[in-house]
Amino acid sequence: MLWTAFLLGFLGSFHCLGMCGPIALAVAAKDNSAFLKNKLVYNLGRTITYSTLGAIIGMLGFSLALAGVQQWISILMGAVILLMAFFYKKSERIITQSGFFGSVYKLKSSLGKYLKRGGTSAFFFSGLLNGLLPCGMVYLALIASLALQSPLSGTLYMLFFGLGTIPMLLVVMLSGKLISIQWRNRFTKALPYFAMFIGILFIVRGLGLGIHYVSPKLQVFDYGEEKIEMTMCR
Repeated sequence: MLWTAFLLGFLGSFHCLGMCGPIALAVAAKDNSAFLKNKLVYNLGRTITYSTLGAIIGMLGFSLALAGVQQWISILMGAVILLMAFFYKKSERIITQSGFFGSVYKLKSSLGKYLKRGGTSAFFFSGLLNGLLPCGMVYLALIASLALQSPLSGTLYMLFFGLGTIPMLLVVMLSGKLISIQWRNRFTKALPYFAMFIGILFIVRGLGLGIHYVSPKLQVFDYGEEKIEMTMCR
C-alpha cells in the first residue's frame, strides 16, 4: 500500500500548493545558505510530523484490531475514504473551516515567527508546524494509516506520503514561482478518482478474499474458548 501513499502525496501536493505554496516561497526567500540545505530541512520537518501522526494513528488502529474488529476497520475506513472522495470539495471545506481548528491561527502565527527568524533550526521547526496545518489530503492519508492497524505501517505510510509531497514543493522553492492554476487543476482533478481507488483497495483488503498483497486471507486462531481473527499480511 506504500506506493498509494507516495502517489497520494504527489497528487495532493498540487492541490495543497494553495496553502503550502506561499509558505514554501517564504522559506525560499529567507534561505540565504546552501542551495538545497534549508529547503530539504524544512521538508524533513514536515515529513517527520506526518510520520509521527501516522505512528499515533497506527497505534490506535492496532488497539482496535486487538479488540477484534480488524476486518471491519479496513472496510469502514475504506468507506470513509470513498465518501471523502465523492464529496471532495465539501469535505475539504469542512476540515479547513471547522471550529475544531480554532487554534490554527496561533499555529500559523508561530510558523510565521520561525520563518522570519531564518536559519536551519527555524526552517526545521517551520516544517514541523506546517505538518500540523489542517489539510484534507493529510487526513485522508491518516485514515488510510488507521486502516493499516499497525504503528510501523502507519509511520511508513505517512512517511511515503510526506516524501510524495516534496518534489513539487522543491520545484516551487527552486523556481520561486507557483505553478499555474490551470496545471494545478489538471492534477487536482485526478485526486478524487485516485482516492476512490484507495478506498476500494482498503475495502477489498478488509474482505479477506485471499488475494496476495491485495486482500490477504483472514486466518482464525483458536485459543481454547477464544478465537482470534488475524489478517495474514504479505
